[in-house]
Formats: sequence, structure tokens, C-alpha cells
Amino acid sequence: MSVMLLLIGASILVAVGFLLAFLWSVKNGQYDDDYTPSIRMLFDNENSTNNHN
Repeated sequence: MSVMLLLIGASILVAVGFLLAFLWSVKNGQYDDDYTPSIRMLFDNENSTNNHN
């Protein structure tokens, strides 16, 4: 039974570590996309309201 408690504690510790790493990366702009907005006008937009067929 003590092994189960040790494994549960270790898994919670690892999960908290991954959560902290994720929050740190979001805070530091790791997921900010600076490239796509500059080329968005080059993509075809089939749902455009400016299509007059």
C-alpha cells in the first residue's frame, strides 16, 4: 500500500511540474504566433462576405 501512495504522490508532483512549465511558457509568449497574421491575406477565404458570384 505504501508503494501506491508513493506512486500517487510522484504522479501528482510530475503533473504539477508539467502544469507549471505550461503556465510559464504561456506567460513568456511561447505560443504567440507572430508569423500567421502577416500572411493571412494570402490565404483563400471561402466564407468571405465580400464574395459576389
